Amino acid sequence: MPNSLAVFCGSSSGHDAVYIETAAVVGQMLAARNIELIYGAGNVGLMGVLADAALAGGGRVHGVIPEFLKDYEVCHDELTRLTVTQTMHERKQIMADAANGFLVLPGGFGTLDEFFEILTWRQLHLHDCPIGILNVNGYFDPLLTMIQQMVERGFVRPENLDLFVVDTSVDALLDQLAAYEPQAVGGKWVDRG
Repeated sequence: MPNSLAVFCGSSSGHDAVYIETAAVVGQMLAARNIELIYGAGNVGLMGVLADAALAGGGRVHGVIPEFLKDYEVCHDELTRLTVTQTMHERKQIMADAANGFLVLPGGFGTLDEFFEILTWRQLHLHDCPIGILNVNGYFDPLLTMIQQMVERGFVRPENLDLFVVDTSVDALLDQLAAYEPQAVGGKWVDRG
């Protein structure tokens, strides 16, 4: 069972209140389950809601932010722990090293970048931690369709769909991540032997 989750989510709140409500529920549940939140240290958007909820529930929150973003005054200043990096790459590496599981909430380009990097690292056997997508209000449906198309057109091996789990329920997804057992999955390249 993961005792720390890196959560990737938006620095914006989106247009539907359900995203804000869900981020708050995730933060509350991580605190209740004694799972440390590791995230991008923002005090804005879903990131800020998530951290505030975890902190309000007595949870531990480790934020990781590059210096240039901290200088924009978007850094949460009440975290349990704050790590300031020089680059975005360093930020992602530190978050990955500190976490033993990953959770993806709605977000923009940065969220997708973080998801695909950690997914690729899993595909390449650079870690064996669980990855979950919380599909709030169908937000990730188009992405999941695209990933299925990658399989159908021969760019992703079908068994690599097992590298991550998807659910619409916070509780159910956290339970899946808690029950995760590392599986031997196929690598990136097909043996054409």
